[in-house]
Amino acid sequence: MGLSAPTLNAPMGGVAGGMLASVVTAAGGLGMIGVGSAGSVALLEQEAAYPRRAGLSFGIGLLDWAVTRQPALLDAAVAARPVAISISFGDEWEWTSRVRDAGIVSLTQVFDVAQARQAADAGIDVLVARGAEGGGHGEAKVGTLPLLESVLDAVSLPVLAAGGVSSARGLAAVLAAGASGAWIGTAFAACNESMASDAAREAMVRASETDTVTTKVFDVALGYQWPSRFEERVLRNEFFEQWSGREGALASDAKARKALEAAIVAEDFGVAHIDAGQGVGLTTAVRPAADIVLQMCADAEHLLRSWAPR
Repeated sequence: MGLSAPTLNAPMGGVAGGMLASVVTAAGGLGMIGVGSAGSVALLEQEAAYPRRAGLSFGIGLLDWAVTRQPALLDAAVAARPVAISISFGDEWEWTSRVRDAGIVSLTQVFDVAQARQAADAGIDVLVARGAEGGGHGEAKVGTLPLLESVLDAVSLPVLAAGGVSSARGLAAVLAAGASGAWIGTAFAACNESMASDAAREAMVRASETDTVTTKVFDVALGYQWPSRFEERVLRNEFFEQWSGREGALASDAKARKALEAAIVAEDFGVAHIDAGQGVGLTTAVRPAADIVLQMCADAEHLLRSWAPR
């Protein structure tokens, strides 16, 4: 895919847009545009226009269940001419042949070895081993490093490591274990070029590694149709504390839903949620995405080279 830096930004819906993708690619990685729960064809086309106008490679990340509900999303993704398309959070990969026929690399996130083998058998080009530490949605089954080790032993495809990789040390660790690169979310969510608000970025900078929780509270409140097995890792807040364990009551509470929707608009993060992985404590400042790519790779190289003489 023409990378000179083994880094991809995770295609975080509502956060990873065309500007972020352009900067990550220009720095040597691969910028991914995310089309999340509230995504649309119009949004995909709008964000894909940024890297295309600059003549930069980019990828697009979609949700399996959203594509099933709105097939035009895949049509638009293929038409945008990315170098890679990722579709995750499902167990069917019929879309792979269409993506391959268009000359596009196919990726998918996997959460255990059985799913990795199924995806490989279905013809997926690159697997993303997404561990329990990752921010946003996933299956919190296995930690990133043991999952990566197991998947690398089970398949012969390139594998990217995702979940908790937020620094040069994490990047060096997964590369040393055999990953082809890292799929990085939280560090890029807090950067200047993400679509996150200033208030959300500052909340991530203030957070520690123990401030995240996995929950379905926010999906239930907002009526998002995520499959039940996929919970969301977010920063702990008052709304979570109030409704965790009471999701049944929350589903029918229109007042709570309106309060959450209003808080999202007002950027009140005591109520509104922020996706973040357990590596959030390593995010200590709002920085340009290019600086993240270049420094993370340079420092990871230094760590790996310093280990070799030992």
